[in-house]
Amino acid sequence: MANTGGASVDEMMRYAEYSPRITVRSDAEIDRRLGGALIAVGLGVAAAGFAGRYAFQLWKPLGQVFSETVKKMPTSAFSSYYKGGFEQKMSRREASLILGISPAATKAKVRESHRRIMVLNHPDKGGSPYLAAKINEAKDLMEKETRR
Repeated sequence: MANTGGASVDEMMRYAEYSPRITVRSDAEIDRRLGGALIAVGLGVAAAGFAGRYAFQLWKPLGQVFSETVKKMPTSAFSSYYKGGFEQKMSRREASLILGISPAATKAKVRESHRRIMVLNHPDKGGSPYLAAKINEAKDLMEKETRR
């Protein structure tokens, strides 16, 4: 068979499965698919809106219960610091709170804690003279009552 400048039918059929298929979509089909996608997006947005509205309606009573519960809790429960002023006459409990040690601490522990706190609160380093006096008073009280 002589080749007349074009490909034979057999060759075209052999490579037809490898060649991309060109599909022509009509404008009506494109409009139908685009319309379906827009409807799906619109329904999704509406569902999210209704779910958000329901969540906000549900959150109001829960928020009120939560805020009332938080108001009932003591504020000192969240703080690691002692709230309140100094007592008229210093007690062993107050002295141990000032020094940050146990009321049954040894003399060595009292001295180490006193030194550490005085370094931070010394008047020559910008600390308060009143606090330095209270720290010294706490040390004296703890050392006087500690036997070891």
